[in-house]
Amino acid sequence: MSAAGKRWLSGLGDMDNWFASISTETQLSSEAAYALHSDGFIVLPGPVPGASLAELAHLYDEAVSGAAPDDIKMGSTTTRVRDFVNRDAAFDELYLYPPMLQACCRVIGQPFKLSTMHARTVRPRTPAQRLHADFPSDVRGWPMVGFILMIDDFTPENGATCFALGSQGMEALPASFSLVQACGPSGSLIVFNGSVWHGHGPNLTDTPRRSIQGAYIRRTEPSGETLPARMRPETLDRIGALARYLLTV
Repeated sequence: MSAAGKRWLSGLGDMDNWFASISTETQLSSEAAYALHSDGFIVLPGPVPGASLAELAHLYDEAVSGAAPDDIKMGSTTTRVRDFVNRDAAFDELYLYPPMLQACCRVIGQPFKLSTMHARTVRPRTPAQRLHADFPSDVRGWPMVGFILMIDDFTPENGATCFALGSQGMEALPASFSLVQACGPSGSLIVFNGSVWHGHGPNLTDTPRRSIQGAYIRRTEPSGETLPARMRPETLDRIGALARYLLTV
């Protein structure tokens, strides 16, 4: 095992304390927590200062253009590049953002881990995505929290993500429901219950709409991208104990 790998494992001895520690923090306001509980999603100011957004967008484009073919997935309306945990260090702060971790404590209600983090670009002139729920609730509660960092502004014209208000836990949408677009300026962060029905809107523009997306799940569930197995030595060298906790099996 590499020296980085040994340091990674050595920082995991008190992992059971992380959930309790995160739960006591107060960066997520009571108003935001209530909206997340009632509506199924919230839009927050993100972790990246405004002055750094242009550089983040540049790094995003570099990572996407330089990705290995095996890391790229072309969907019907979007292009994904997986494993943004192992890209530039500038992306690390996203999955460590305290208000989002506190949202995970409230929604998931038990120790959790990062399952996926990838780039997702809605291509120009594409139709709306079918509404869906990522991870249905079960007898133990809500099993997932998703997030979307807006690299570009999210607008009604370029395919902003739409949410069916309060639909978390529904097996199917009723005949009548309220669909809301989560719009915001570049750098904003959508945090949502993985059991709420959602999907991106139509991109009516000639410009791609970029984002970084990911999800946290219970520590007992299998990760979507097998992140621990993909960790690079240089990534392990730069991350701290909380990141190690979130990236373990």
